[in-house]
Amino acid sequence: MTKRKKILVTGGAGFIGSHVADLLIEHGNNVVIIDNLSTGKEENINKKARFYHEDLLNFSKINEIFEKEKPEIIYHLAAQIDVRKSVENPIEDAKQNILSSINLLEMAVKHQVKHFIFSSTGGAIYGDTKNIPTPEEHTENPISPYGISKLAIEKYINYYNNLHGLKYTILRYGNVYGERQNPKSEAGVIAIFFDNLLNGKNPVIFGGLQTRDFIHVEDVAWANLLVLKDVHSETYNIGTGKETDIIEIFSRINDLFYNKFKPEFKEKKKGEQEKSCLSYNKIKSLLNWYPRISLDEGLSRTYKWMAENK
Repeated sequence: MTKRKKILVTGGAGFIGSHVADLLIEHGNNVVIIDNLSTGKEENINKKARFYHEDLLNFSKINEIFEKEKPEIIYHLAAQIDVRKSVENPIEDAKQNILSSINLLEMAVKHQVKHFIFSSTGGAIYGDTKNIPTPEEHTENPISPYGISKLAIEKYINYYNNLHGLKYTILRYGNVYGERQNPKSEAGVIAIFFDNLLNGKNPVIFGGLQTRDFIHVEDVAWANLLVLKDVHSETYNIGTGKETDIIEIFSRINDLFYNKFKPEFKEKKKGEQEKSCLSYNKIKSLLNWYPRISLDEGLSRTYKWMAENK
């Protein structure tokens, strides 16, 4: 990773994208960011990156950026990521996620990009499965339009690899949380709980027995850095291999507030699966990645950041 690379990061003003961009820059890469700021924030953008405030659906503008910047590598993180919004409006979800990604893949082939790195979902792509922790080779059976759109993009990526030889890495994340997560416009139960409690509100828990694999954003950014070393096209899960239910997450967060709060319970939302937990054996074996930040440490860091930035 000594050679300075020209890297495009879509969604680089967002929660995960900004952490990825920061780490790429820290390791000496030349980073260009495209973000429409629909959920991302300008203050998240690394000052050493070149920033374009643009929408990926504006095909002609995106082509102009590619012609000017000539990126060698693409990190595609821009997305509509809210499962509930995808259930409410699957057409808009498909438009924002699938169509914009196809345009980006077309640009990658046209401008001879060497490596396409896609942020997918392990949390939603497998659906409910008895095989816990779930490995990459498990059959995908998403139960939400969001999960379906991510799987569709993976299939398009495979098509562009087969037809044009575009090298790819697909990263299937668990439930990512941590500093910079926006509780108002992004899907993240930990950020939402912290936001409620910091504002003196008892949170609403929809269901509560659903289990998720909570992975800290710093570990996710590290995985994104490591896959630059990939020689072949690969798909990896990025998770902890541990299940935690939503009630347990609230309890751990409430401990930080001296257990002052009591949640209101409501029925589980449609389109949400019961269990999600990812095996990370493959990326551990090939790239020596593993989750380094425990849930308690991650919650403590998130609490400190959200309290300071409330």
